Amino acid sequence: MELQTFLPSDILKPYVKYYWVFATDQQSINDAMYPSGYLELAINISEGEVVSVLNDRYIDMPPVEVLGQLTAPARIIAGKQTTLLVTRFYPHATALFFPNRIVDFTDDSVDLLDVFKADAVDLHAHMMDQSTLTQKIGILDSFLVRQLIRSKKNLSQISLIESICRYAGPGGDGPDIAQLALRHGVSTRYIQKLFIDCIGITPRRFFNIRRFNKSLTLVRKAQESLTSIAYECGYYDQAHFIREFKAFSGVTPSRFLQPTLSADTAEI
Repeated sequence: MELQTFLPSDILKPYVKYYWVFATDQQSINDAMYPSGYLELAINISEGEVVSVLNDRYIDMPPVEVLGQLTAPARIIAGKQTTLLVTRFYPHATALFFPNRIVDFTDDSVDLLDVFKADAVDLHAHMMDQSTLTQKIGILDSFLVRQLIRSKKNLSQISLIESICRYAGPGGDGPDIAQLALRHGVSTRYIQKLFIDCIGITPRRFFNIRRFNKSLTLVRKAQESLTSIAYECGYYDQAHFIREFKAFSGVTPSRFLQPTLSADTAEI
């Protein structure tokens, strides 16, 4: 499997982190997917077949899929010579591109046809008409620019979410929502609703997933003890770290480090 990343156009850079390509060669794969804190739009630009396994549900991937926030480990099963072009949105900006509440996508694979109707069909057909990856990315980029221009979402709400996400930093439990609500002149209930509607999960779940991903990076490097990783990432103790790591990955950190698991998971 190969992984490549590409930057979006300048107008999209505040909202789209990057495009990335997931590609298998002559072998089919069965790979783990972990909660990342991001919603992604995945487009099958090949003839390969893909199945997502979410909470024991086997879901055939449509031509264009919205893969919502994951709150538990999942798997992707992809056939030989499969290529996916994936858009990773910044969490605070996801709602700018979809008319739905983002929680509608959480822990699910949703056909973009159910969201945008004919526009989704046209997007995939137009992309498949292009002969190069660069041309396909250009079509996708233009589609997202149009959705951004058409968006009726309240930019002040998006700005508030971005501020909270940025304030939190990469580790720990995240900010004190009550203090941030007071600082911004809104209620904690309002912030909770914004996160559910615009990111798809609660603030606490979002920051727990962010903390897990920091610990996952450190576990993959295998340069520190699990106790050191636990405290560096803001867990109360090693038991707390192991419990949360298992909830999001399906295995304990020590089990994850075994070659058959760590070699089976790609970082993106």
